[in-house]
Amino acid sequence: MKITVLLPKNYFKIILIFVLFLFSTSIQAQNPKGKLFIIGGGNRSDALMTQLISISDLEKKDFVVVLPMSSEEPDSAYIYFKEQFQKLTPHPIIMMNFDKNTANNKTLTDSLQKAKLIFISGGDQTRFMNVVYNTPIYTAIHKAYQNGSTIAGTSAGAAVMSEKMITGNQKLEKEYSGTFDNIRYDNLETTEGLGLITNAIIDQHFLKRSRYNRLISAMVEFPNLTGIGIDESTAIIVHNNEIEVAGESEVIVLKNPKGVQKTKNNLISIKGLDMSIYNAGQKFKVK
Repeated sequence: MKITVLLPKNYFKIILIFVLFLFSTSIQAQNPKGKLFIIGGGNRSDALMTQLISISDLEKKDFVVVLPMSSEEPDSAYIYFKEQFQKLTPHPIIMMNFDKNTANNKTLTDSLQKAKLIFISGGDQTRFMNVVYNTPIYTAIHKAYQNGSTIAGTSAGAAVMSEKMITGNQKLEKEYSGTFDNIRYDNLETTEGLGLITNAIIDQHFLKRSRYNRLISAMVEFPNLTGIGIDESTAIIVHNNEIEVAGESEVIVLKNPKGVQKTKNNLISIKGLDMSIYNAGQKFKVK
């Protein structure tokens, strides 16, 4: 018995439109509408903060949320930010100091998602992620970013932006040090960050604290990522894959380590490594 299936005349047109819709949706998911404003720590000049306000496109109804969970003194971190920011913009500035008890509060996380500008304070990036990771807070930040909000952070608030987050600790040393004394493999401790940047790894206070050894170590551990070292009083503005530098100092970019060899005592050699230096107004792309 032969069965004939009659398809509508516009069947293939419908299928094509559906496929294009799925492709378009996929592209939109990969290209958030929002921006990142990532500060390397240190002094935040009024000029730098004015630039943050400008790119955030704040409208009359919009408000700013400060997430101070990185800080040992969250109230002080919020007050310091507010005192500077309220001179520059009339928009409400709200602190949301989440903890394990409030991380699942839907009213609070819904409000966070609606903020047009979210600022993450300095302190300890691991402390921040211990509160945020795998919670509705994490989801709210991502949704805000997808929908057009600007996510900003300084120091620890910069480190949390990347998927692979530098904690600052060394696996081969018991004592914490602000910089690494040498370059060794399997020494850099990383954990999961916010993942707002998936193709780069961020380091902060970069020139001020001479963190070259640390970021080079990251390039050995994650050779497919781009290493971005942001100095103090300096920021990068990220919109999709294009990055612009703002502020007073420089940004160091490392990528494409070649001929990496690991030897005894965890030492390494690298035959080639691309390095670029950028300052305010200059742009580069991360693939």
